[in-house]
Amino acid sequence: MSKTYIVNGHVYIDHAFQSVIVCIEDGKLRLVDVVGEDGCVFDAKGMRVVPGFIDTHTHGAVGVDVNGATAEDLEKISCFKASRGTTSWLCSVLTDTQAQTEWCIEQFKIHKKMEQNGAELVGIHLEGPFLAPEYKGAMPEHLLKKNDIFLVKHYQHLAEGNIRYITISPELDGVQEMIPTLKELGIVVGIGHSGATYTQAMSAIAQGATVGTHVGNASRLFHQHEPAIFGAIMESDTYCEAICDGRHLVPGTVRMYCKCKGLNRIVAITDAIMAAGLPDGNYHLGVNEVVVVDGDAKLKSNGTRAGSTLTLDTALKNMVAWLPYSLEEILVTLTENPAREMGLWDRKGSIAGGKDADLVLLDEECNVVHVFARGKQVK
Repeated sequence: MSKTYIVNGHVYIDHAFQSVIVCIEDGKLRLVDVVGEDGCVFDAKGMRVVPGFIDTHTHGAVGVDVNGATAEDLEKISCFKASRGTTSWLCSVLTDTQAQTEWCIEQFKIHKKMEQNGAELVGIHLEGPFLAPEYKGAMPEHLLKKNDIFLVKHYQHLAEGNIRYITISPELDGVQEMIPTLKELGIVVGIGHSGATYTQAMSAIAQGATVGTHVGNASRLFHQHEPAIFGAIMESDTYCEAICDGRHLVPGTVRMYCKCKGLNRIVAITDAIMAAGLPDGNYHLGVNEVVVVDGDAKLKSNGTRAGSTLTLDTALKNMVAWLPYSLEEILVTLTENPAREMGLWDRKGSIAGGKDADLVLLDEECNVVHVFARGKQVK
């Protein structure tokens, strides 16, 4: 039985920093009053001890594209993410052929059985194929579909229940009717890549959609006479994904989201592609060729923005700089909110007894200094 006692740190508990001792025991957390003689001591003096970040929407990093990633490649992404403070993530599969999507699911399953030394890959996000062609973004239009619940059932069976999240466009014929069944399959439903009217979007939310996918990007925007999907997400109690890179959303937009939704409904995501962690250059996203200039990823064909090169530690720094809130208040957007959103709250998203020992140690400038993933120090 292995134990590590983290001492002298400011520990983030119940939305505030406290001076307590955290014990890591066999990959789980305990809060204790004294240091035992049966473990090692980790001195976190001058550092803030916070829950590991959770990235629910990402397409790759360090030269690996999720749609073409082997199990070993997925581990490369996991290790990179852990180095930047993300201890749990979902791999987002861009709309692709059925055969390629099935291959991606198989690679996920192989990875799940491997010894993992980085962030935990907790599930699959299907971004499509039931998305509106007019708002396809980087989605290959010829592979988009209107509806096919039997295909999703097939994917979920093949994935052994590990598809946690799907993005759909609620205005497509038959898609809203899929939502209750998607929920029964254990899949969180997000709405995005969509030109839905306000009425259509609110109807989808009433049916059980609980997330707005990268809100403000690749979707119809607000008009005073037709609030559209954007207005429905702002008004409702859905979670609101936000790519806080300063490009997809400028600081004023992020501040508006937080005021409209409240911080407890904002989920910071990266929507990162394989270029994350690498220099500018030529890359790909699924079947698309992408050019990255000054960290900004765009389709080579038409200049449409195609994901990001963002990491969640940078997103945190951006939000601290942009928002009139404290670090304590902002941290929920990277920890508690995505854990609750994706049904991981029983073991992720906070520092509490019995939860996974996913911890990030930050310095005064919010730099990631050390990381523990399921009790194992990975940085």
